[in-house]
Amino acid sequence: MEQINQVAQAINSFVWGPPLLILLVGTGIFLSFKLGFLQVFRLPLALKYLFSEDPEAKDMKAEGDVSAFAAVCTALSATIGTGNIVGVATAIRMGGPGALFWMWVAAFFGMATKYAEALLAVKYRVVDDNGQMSGGPMYYIERGFKNKFLAKCFAVFGIGVAFFGIGTFAQVNSITSAVRIAFNVPVIVTGIVLTIGVAMVTLGGIKSIAKVSEVVVPFMAASYIICTLIILLLNAGQIPETISFIIKSAFSPTAAAGGFAGSTVALALKSGVSRGVFSNESGLGSAPIAAAAAKTNSCVRQGLVQMTGTFFDTIIVCTMTGITLVLTGMWNNPNVEGAAATTAAFRAGLPSMPMVGELIVTIGLIFFAFTTILGWNYYGERCTEYLFGVKGIKPYKYTFIFLVAIGPFLKLSLIWTVADIVNGLMAIPNLIAIIGLSGVISLETKMYFDELKKQKQAS
Repeated sequence: MEQINQVAQAINSFVWGPPLLILLVGTGIFLSFKLGFLQVFRLPLALKYLFSEDPEAKDMKAEGDVSAFAAVCTALSATIGTGNIVGVATAIRMGGPGALFWMWVAAFFGMATKYAEALLAVKYRVVDDNGQMSGGPMYYIERGFKNKFLAKCFAVFGIGVAFFGIGTFAQVNSITSAVRIAFNVPVIVTGIVLTIGVAMVTLGGIKSIAKVSEVVVPFMAASYIICTLIILLLNAGQIPETISFIIKSAFSPTAAAGGFAGSTVALALKSGVSRGVFSNESGLGSAPIAAAAAKTNSCVRQGLVQMTGTFFDTIIVCTMTGITLVLTGMWNNPNVEGAAATTAAFRAGLPSMPMVGELIVTIGLIFFAFTTILGWNYYGERCTEYLFGVKGIKPYKYTFIFLVAIGPFLKLSLIWTVADIVNGLMAIPNLIAIIGLSGVISLETKMYFDELKKQKQAS
């Protein structure tokens, strides 16, 4: 097992080397300038669209399977997960508090990437043989970028992430561990209940997944944010110092304990960007698969709506988790790691009600991870449909459910390494296509806002 771990770590270091980090952040920077920093100036409009239905969808004139809000909830169900609780703690443990700063940087530019990939997903989507919308990088790589090889590579890596990365093992392991620690429930019992729950929802398809996501995601995100806000308000005096420490650590050679000069800044950057991508999935190509199912005829409008996912996931939820970890000192506690570190931080942040903090983290982790499993089941299904047609969907779903069942019994360190590897491989063909189609993205954006301007002037 140790040799397998070492080989996996070596592959991970190669995949997540400087070229991919530059490609990820560089694509976001390039798009930010090309689109006039749309993630800043159009964010209020994007938030407005998130909570208001497309007029064409109301009149049933828009194509799609689910509402725009349901589509973004499905995407958020896959992104707000263990990355927000376990991933942030892991990133800060590996790279020091400065890793959170690099998460912010990656997320800020990642918002432009998320907008672009969602726009392309709606523009190039198709209807499958079952009458369902199919879209995402595999379709815009083939139909827009005109490269079938890269499209197939993306679909294969997408199934890999669903099977061996974000979709199953990392989430299942986190749920079973959290339930065992908090409620003393045997891992096998939680594994059986979880497998049955996943099977019941996922066999119902996108509409079933979206219905669960629309209820669970907003409720759990609000509960988690409120609890974190209480901790931050109780420790408000320490927040400016904590943020200052995080920013200094991002550029300090002492960002991670035990490192040597020159290495720890790079480690903070690598940890922040890779865990940030694991959390918000900007550039990964996953969220546009959900975006393609939205009832809308405007690719720009849905791009703006999906962009808010990165804002909520990283700029809000990950930030609150990270500040709580640093503020309470639990980021550097050698006795806790992952979910246990975040739980310990919440207990320390609510000294008069330690069990409340622990309960919020545990329940939040369970539901966040569960909805992430549901979202990634759908992503892998669409990749399978692209490669093998609708006949491949049922075998895919049964395989996915089997992997959920065995997930609790796999080693955590290997799980995170495998997740990082397949994430990185999935991002590469997607980012190449986004850069190649940047002219299409820019033109569609300009046409939409020019039309919007004309409508305002006429009214």
